[in-house]
Amino acid sequence: MGDVVAVESSPGHDIGTVSLGGELVKVQMKKKKVAFDSEDVKKIYRKASQKDIDIWQSVREKEIETQRRGREILGRLGLKMKLSDVEYQGDGNKATFYYTADERVDFRQLIRDLASAFSIRVEMKQVGLRQEAARLGGIGSCGRELCCSTWLTDFRKVNTAAARYQQLSLNPLKLSGQCGKLKCCLNFELDTYLDALKAFPRQDTVLKTESGLAVFVKMDIFKQQLWYTYKDNSFKWFKLSLEQVQEIIDLNKNNEDGAPLEDYESDVAEVVKVDFENVVGQDSLTRFDAPKQKKGRRKNNRNKKRPTVAANKGTQQPQKKQPPNKRKQQPQNKAKSTPNNSAGKPNQPGTKPKPRRNNRNKKKPNGNPNNEKKSE
Repeated sequence: MGDVVAVESSPGHDIGTVSLGGELVKVQMKKKKVAFDSEDVKKIYRKASQKDIDIWQSVREKEIETQRRGREILGRLGLKMKLSDVEYQGDGNKATFYYTADERVDFRQLIRDLASAFSIRVEMKQVGLRQEAARLGGIGSCGRELCCSTWLTDFRKVNTAAARYQQLSLNPLKLSGQCGKLKCCLNFELDTYLDALKAFPRQDTVLKTESGLAVFVKMDIFKQQLWYTYKDNSFKWFKLSLEQVQEIIDLNKNNEDGAPLEDYESDVAEVVKVDFENVVGQDSLTRFDAPKQKKGRRKNNRNKKRPTVAANKGTQQPQKKQPPNKRKQQPQNKAKSTPNNSAGKPNQPGTKPKPRRNNRNKKKPNGNPNNEKKSE
């Protein structure tokens, strides 16, 4: 398993890896309905040598550039076709060009141009849109890899009736896949829905009640609930169970009118599903997950109330004038004497100098740093 081998091809040989062996090969051939003596079964020549592997890897690296140049040639010729993929043979003598086209295309000149540009033998193979998506691969809307590129082998036809039976909205953007066609997964659960719909009445059935005629709106298949509304007054929907709808239909078959839909809706009991039961006395595991938003709400409420309060105050009560702050005046004699004494008397030896007071609040007259009066 996993060995690289050289297999038969036309012309030359191709390189591949062994993916299955033993009795499982017979099971898969029987499942695919392939006979042992069929032409599709190729011979294995030998194990691939290192030279074969190097040639195989080198030609695989040229596939992207070949595809790009092939699209340029295709655009120059003006053919209505799309070149989706290019695959080289293991020995590099042949290349297969996969394309999609809505109409029949005459690509004889294209084959000549491709053969002269790449000096190889060219084979053109047309594929459908689903086969193109399977070759290219991708991620679907479900978040997983595409089914057609992993395990799906037979592409069955998908109709919009499959979406109607499953009560899906007919939105082409949601129902179409990467290939542009309807999603293959619409057929996966179709049989289950068809079995469940056998017990439901037809959607075009009109219910005759004492309040008037009622028509169908929608249904929930697995909960067995249906919504009806009056033909004359379609603003309100009434939820009924499947048994109640069958009861009204049986009354209408006997030429009797059923009760108003309001009475039936009041009888429908909704069963509350319990997700968590505190049996052992344990606390909920999500008790700390809820964020605390009380403080933020109080701040927002205060900010909202401030402009209204200020406006009310401005209209009802006049603002009171505050008295000016009276500063304490220091005696000028004491303030004046301190700088004169400190400046006039020199420091005596053996005594510590007195610290100067920082009179920042006191204004000094301009041009007189010692605060001395000018002689008149």
